[in-house]
Amino acid sequence: MSSSPVSPPAPAQPYGREPLRTVHVLGGVGPGSCAHVRSLATGLAARGVRVTVCAPVEAEGAYDFTGAGADFTPDAATALRAACAGADLVHAHGVRAGMRAALALRGDRRARGVPLVVTWHGGAPEVEGALGRVGRLLERHVARAASVVLGTSWDQVDLARRRGARDARLAAVAVPAAGPEPAPEPEKIRAELGVVERPLLIAVGSLVARRGYGLLLEAAREWRALDPVPLLVIAGEGPLRAELSRRIEAEGLPVRLLGRRRDADRLLAAADVAVLPSRWEGRSLLAQEALRAGVALVATRVGGVPELVGDAAVLVPYGDAEALAGAVTALLADPERRTRLAEAGRAQAATWPSEDDTVAQVLAVYDELMDRRRT
Repeated sequence: MSSSPVSPPAPAQPYGREPLRTVHVLGGVGPGSCAHVRSLATGLAARGVRVTVCAPVEAEGAYDFTGAGADFTPDAATALRAACAGADLVHAHGVRAGMRAALALRGDRRARGVPLVVTWHGGAPEVEGALGRVGRLLERHVARAASVVLGTSWDQVDLARRRGARDARLAAVAVPAAGPEPAPEPEKIRAELGVVERPLLIAVGSLVARRGYGLLLEAAREWRALDPVPLLVIAGEGPLRAELSRRIEAEGLPVRLLGRRRDADRLLAAADVAVLPSRWEGRSLLAQEALRAGVALVATRVGGVPELVGDAAVLVPYGDAEALAGAVTALLADPERRTRLAEAGRAQAATWPSEDDTVAQVLAVYDELMDRRRT
């Protein structure tokens, strides 16, 4: 997905004292959280805040946090502890990152009293068994360790409160705007994918169980009966790749796994329909970019998706492959409805907070926590 932020406002020094030193902790290379941190780093640095990003090395290579005005340090435990010990405030992105940040703060006496903000970018629904118990234990520890939990959808805010958060608030994450380079013509992208004469469907996201790709392949069986047969492309990488590949080949499905793509937003712009079959989503990056690009979206009615898209997408129950297949088929047969959805999507996207709004909200939380610390 796109990771280049909009041009920041002129630098300012709102604090009237030494610049606030913040550490942003990432637990992986997810496009949503990485793009958000890149955007935040740009906006915070422009406002006189010192930003250090602690993340996997591959995240720096892909998102260039230093180019956004931040310092970068690898996410090794010793480096994280050292960074947190020198910070005025630590902001973790994701529950796993929140746990690592909480342990780093607790493990160094120099960091005692440093406020911890945790943004829950995503998560999973309730899971049974040992894995579910471990996940709930992790969420509970992070929620209670955080000074403030920022949920990207109301269901995450409610979950954080159930897990014991002292202060949980809604904080929508803006999608970074596309960079200045012109996108290739959709016809060129479609030609590269071999779909000049057939519809193009797209799904984007890591190849993990909660993304619902098994359900999506069930739906793809139904699309083989269409004329012309649409091609479904999935941009993403993950542990289920081998399993999905075997199934696509064995069942002769019109599906292509593209692997991890940095140009997924350009692929999206060439698609006829975007599909989000997830078992759970917070503030889905694919949903936001599809609506912003004016691409018709079919998504499961889960998590934060309904409040995000409003009436600008077709929503189906999770687990119902027939409903998913039927919704896509109906859209492919109705170009006028796709056009109406495109218009509704752009209108819905215009209601979302901007990057500047997001930075301003985060700064307000930082100011509040620093004022508490000084009193």
